[in-house]
Amino acid sequence: MEDRSQPLLARDDRSVGNWISIGHPTVAELCARGFDFVVIDTEHTALGLETVANMLRAIEALDEAVASIVRVPGNDRTRIKRVLDLGVDGLLVPRIETAEEAERVVDAMRYPPEGSRGAAPARASDYGRAFGEYVERANEELTTIVQIETERGVENAAGIVSVDGVDAVIVGHGDLSASLDVFGQWDHERFQSALESILEAAHGAGKPVGMLATDDEEMRRWVDAGVDFAIAGADLCYLAEGSDAARETFETMTADDGSD
Repeated sequence: MEDRSQPLLARDDRSVGNWISIGHPTVAELCARGFDFVVIDTEHTALGLETVANMLRAIEALDEAVASIVRVPGNDRTRIKRVLDLGVDGLLVPRIETAEEAERVVDAMRYPPEGSRGAAPARASDYGRAFGEYVERANEELTTIVQIETERGVENAAGIVSVDGVDAVIVGHGDLSASLDVFGQWDHERFQSALESILEAAHGAGKPVGMLATDDEEMRRWVDAGVDFAIAGADLCYLAEGSDAARETFETMTADDGSD
């Protein structure tokens, strides 16, 4: 865990991150360079804990400070504990719909007396060598991000963001639009109203809001909407777009060369 005296995300910070779904240290190293943080996704991928640990080692070996956030598959205290023990800087917990669910996240991420996180020697504490120091820092310095991505979550947004220990919100715009029955329709009144409700609730509580953008148009849309930080792209998108562009360039160059 990176030694930080200031919060990773703040409303006036304009932090920018990168999204990682490919489970390889080289990809983590490439995608972390130059960013404030990365999100390693273990919800919609096959990444295991050993793979994540090796990706963290690659990020930590860089000659710059890049924070590591892991999106866990769900609000499961055992999974949360095991990922935290790897030495991450924070977690993104998906599909939070009530204040009570947010409270469970915070409780699982904090050691007693502030929470109920189980204690054991692990990579986060240099395998127990620095356990006391890690425990002292972890409750204050770990970043807790909740993801609001359902209609019910929007309805309870004010309660969710008011939970002490919730540091930031990421809007899961794809699932949110699906929950509202307007999948992918970012200009639809229902989606716009939901996004505005989340922003208003979070900003009223002094909590920053972020979103993932996979192209320039999305980035412009979310910045104009009022997000405070952004995940500026994703490894799968870079690879797919670059691969397609290279093939299309060759096909264009050779389309009219007269060869059979």
